[in-house]
Amino acid sequence: MSKLDFENARKMMVDCQIRPSKVTNQRVLDAFLAVPREAFVGKSQRSIAYIDEDLPLAGGRNLMEPMILARLIQALEVRPGDSVLVVGAATGYGSAILAQLSGSVIAVETRTHLVEKAQETLVSQGIDNAAVIKSRLVDGYAAEAPYDRILVEGGVEFMPELLLQQLCPKGKLAAIYRMQSSPIGVASIWTRSGKKFVRTTLFDARVPNLDEFNKKSEFVF
Repeated sequence: MSKLDFENARKMMVDCQIRPSKVTNQRVLDAFLAVPREAFVGKSQRSIAYIDEDLPLAGGRNLMEPMILARLIQALEVRPGDSVLVVGAATGYGSAILAQLSGSVIAVETRTHLVEKAQETLVSQGIDNAAVIKSRLVDGYAAEAPYDRILVEGGVEFMPELLLQQLCPKGKLAAIYRMQSSPIGVASIWTRSGKKFVRTTLFDARVPNLDEFNKKSEFVF
């Protein structure tokens, strides 16, 4: 596909997938128009980079479906100047989108090859306000906390207290809450209110879970 083909595919993604899904924030729409999704997948996947479903990546990660990612990011209400943490960065696409909307982005990923790929791609796209760091996902990255906004790019069966504690007062965290036994999860926002965290449900969503956020099976003898 040519550069023009990809630009047209990106516009179609926004007009036919994202806008009809109640994403109306123009800053969010502009960010999705600005970031070339095809740059964040392998060469063999570039022709399908804009399909309306999750894209499996090497190493067991997925590129989240554009519509779901856009709705989560809109719900976060990211402001210029905000500090953002991305958990489960994969190849960095969500981080690139958030870099368009915020002041700075720290993204964490456990897999070394994905950390390197994500950082390399962000640099190649001229994005200089985002950094990718190797870390356990459930640990977040306390060294740069607190964050105004946190995005978990995948399904979770539980939300670690350690991650929630990295939010600023009135900060927001977005993720898909999904038990392994259920095919459908629920997009949710956790908002910090003093020492408490209030969870608000948004919409149903089908996404793969992040391994580190699966509850361990309990064996009964």
